[in-house]
Amino acid sequence: MSSMTLFTISRRLPAALAAVVVCAPALVALPASARVAPEAERFESSIRQANSPTAVPGSYIVVLNGAPSAEMTRATNRSLAATYDVTVRREYHASVRGFSAAMSEEQAKRVAADPRVGFVQQNQVLKATQDDPPWGLDRTDQRTLPLDAKFLSETTAETVHAYVLDSGIYADHKDFGGRASVGTDTIGDGQNGVDCAGHGSHVAGTIAGSKYGLAKSAKVVGIRVLNCVGNGTTETVVAGVDWVTANAVKPAVANMSLGGGVDPALDAAVKASVAAGISYAVAAGNESMDACGSSPGREPAALTIGATDRNDTRADFSNFGPCVDLFGPGVDIESVAITDPEASTVKSGTSMATPHVAGAIALYLAGHPDATPEQVSTALLGAATSDAVKNPGDGSPNKLLYLVPPEPPTTPTPTPTPTPTPSPTPTPSPTPTETPARPRAKRPARRRVSPRAPRRSSAPVRHRPPPRGSPAARNQHTDDERPGPRCRVFRRTPSVRPSRRCCRPAPRRSPRPAARGPGRSSRCRRWR
Repeated sequence: MSSMTLFTISRRLPAALAAVVVCAPALVALPASARVAPEAERFESSIRQANSPTAVPGSYIVVLNGAPSAEMTRATNRSLAATYDVTVRREYHASVRGFSAAMSEEQAKRVAADPRVGFVQQNQVLKATQDDPPWGLDRTDQRTLPLDAKFLSETTAETVHAYVLDSGIYADHKDFGGRASVGTDTIGDGQNGVDCAGHGSHVAGTIAGSKYGLAKSAKVVGIRVLNCVGNGTTETVVAGVDWVTANAVKPAVANMSLGGGVDPALDAAVKASVAAGISYAVAAGNESMDACGSSPGREPAALTIGATDRNDTRADFSNFGPCVDLFGPGVDIESVAITDPEASTVKSGTSMATPHVAGAIALYLAGHPDATPEQVSTALLGAATSDAVKNPGDGSPNKLLYLVPPEPPTTPTPTPTPTPTPSPTPTPSPTPTETPARPRAKRPARRRVSPRAPRRSSAPVRHRPPPRGSPAARNQHTDDERPGPRCRVFRRTPSVRPSRRCCRPAPRRSPRPAARGPGRSSRCRRWR
């Protein structure tokens, strides 16, 4: 394995002093006298990880009970610091509630006895899980070997933000295409988030580089929690998780290619961040041991990733066991280097396998922006290739990363075309037998009415009943059958005017002789 990255305390502080406080169930306010433990030995077990070989002397993390508001957290932190005479170094308000502080072991025991405190943990040294077309991309988009030298993806995840908790980021590298930025720097050594170790930029390139990454258009944000030699502590990493929890733009994925021994404070921070809707991919570790002994890899809420080589064999350095969720390419992975804007380098480790999964999560979130972390995990584990990993290790699931296939586009159900109702075939009318034409009586001229000034008559217009059997008689209507306005105006000669009342015959009355001649009409005709 190549260089291992550690979490150490800031250079600005004495190496022997630093402490951290964080938050767990219900906040209780008691008098100061009630908050002091009568017997320090009674609470010795409350100092978690005190005997760990990676413990940082004089540095502690305090986690409060419950999930108080940010304002209440600050007030409680100040109260605890004043009561036990400790110096608060850093406060946590989003992922866990509490603070880090420099204090003695005796002070830590007294703080742990306070009913407002969930637990106190000694600060721990953590490390990045790094060994020394990426072919890894090629492996994620096909089920079996050999590789086809192609990487295909249906999306580039331009709507997704990827947060890389690592050694910072070299945002000016051309492979990021202006999509990289610094979120926060918890080390505080003046680097302002710029990667001076190279590990974080390499990881970020695998997630979102235009050449080396899976999610080629995702926005990648560097969260610097490791220093220039790759060192950090629980304090700095929890602060990074806290920042992501409070500030992440969703849909979002977080990558943690780092780890160490069992670290309850870090586990609690990651768990809370996942509960806030952020999917986490974390490295299983490079100790070739059970991953359940490493944090944050042992946290069930996150996806824990082991490493495989080009032959789909578990890398000899990769951790294994039931806490591993998935394997991904992690040997000889080429990605971004920090020596110049076009440089690349090759690295190995579960640190390199983890960003492959983070990139796959980003691609999935691009198509499912409202998916919860649980739904994301279910989708990736369901899509993974089963029984492909050789020698996965005792208790490990035999699952190799495979990109979730895109859902087929939804085709709208076509509206059925209504079957036209067939028109009834008309029965042919019998050919009429010609009858001799009878001479027609001369019809009287019809009266025309000027459309500009209807002429009114003092005498009501009456209709003379037509002769029985005549065409006019057949067209005769009662008052209830009067034709509407669709009526033909007959024009005979320019000297007469059409009658306005042609379509509104008066009620039937007894026949009365009417003058016939110009200006009188014997009947009205409806438009047919």
